[in-house]
Amino acid sequence: MKPLNLLSLFFFLCFFQVKAQNKQTLFDKSFAELNAMLLDESKYNFKTAVFSVENAYLNGKLDTVFVNAKIRSLTSLCHSLIKDRFLAYVENDKEDVNKWASAYQVMCDSIPVVIENKVYQYIPYKYDFNDVFGNEEYSNMFVSKLLETRKGNCHSLPYLYKIICEELGTTAHLALAPNHIYIKHQNKKHGWYNTELTSGIFPNDAWLMASGFIHVDAIKNGVYMKALNNKESIALVMMDLANAYQKVFPENDGTFLMKCAEAAVKAYPNFASALILKTELHKKQIESEIDPLKAKQDFKKLEQEYAHIHVLGYRFMPEDMYLNWLVSLKTERDKYENKKLTNFNKK
Repeated sequence: MKPLNLLSLFFFLCFFQVKAQNKQTLFDKSFAELNAMLLDESKYNFKTAVFSVENAYLNGKLDTVFVNAKIRSLTSLCHSLIKDRFLAYVENDKEDVNKWASAYQVMCDSIPVVIENKVYQYIPYKYDFNDVFGNEEYSNMFVSKLLETRKGNCHSLPYLYKIICEELGTTAHLALAPNHIYIKHQNKKHGWYNTELTSGIFPNDAWLMASGFIHVDAIKNGVYMKALNNKESIALVMMDLANAYQKVFPENDGTFLMKCAEAAVKAYPNFASALILKTELHKKQIESEIDPLKAKQDFKKLEQEYAHIHVLGYRFMPEDMYLNWLVSLKTERDKYENKKLTNFNKK
């Protein structure tokens, strides 16, 4: 029996080694796709990037047929809204504005939908206060989870909005606040304005500043409140890939994480999350350094890295304060809402 037990153990270990290698291959493939988009903007596809990360985390089990069908359905609904919509807007960017308004309605409004002469009430997407940072289960951050449950957070909601806009043939800029992602648009009548998918309103910049964690230097240096371009948006997804990898391989040696962080920083030099990850990985390397002199030299470099992040204006925002700040947008809606844009987008 002993030889049989040893043989069984051998095959058992081989099975898990192959399984781990398959997972690693999916992450390597996702990195290659994202990095190709960063190196060659003609390869940019935000939807492909997002689902590439989700599929890697889900070990190749993302239901791509389902998510693509749902997105086609949402895009089709947007086209119907555009066709039936009267928008009192005469500037030459009217086509884009109409698309943004339809995407907003699909995400945030209850819409009457007529099917075979029967009127149904379309239910908009809602904010999910359960595990908002994906600490318990990282897939709670996913667009695929949002599409399945119709509940999401400040990560999946703006991601889906951006995907829908791009499927409609228009743009949508992601923007960052502490622990938060939202949308920025610019039209010829109103200039730049914010679209907040977690609450379905158009807050002014005063709400973002009300968090108390947005330093003026962070705005000046593009850490927060910057309308991100395509490369910078993919840099965000690259950090999603790093976070997903850390969840799947918690005992990793940091090599893959550093590769993701460096690619993200190259595309978005003042991306605080990527800079912090690089610094934390350097700190771990120093802690394992056996040469005292080299460790001392490296520690001085580490101090400079932390100082640089601080100078950029980044400030840590505790999770409970973030949630209180997020709720304040609803409780103090009259104080922060741009009513002209709210009425304009619901016409």
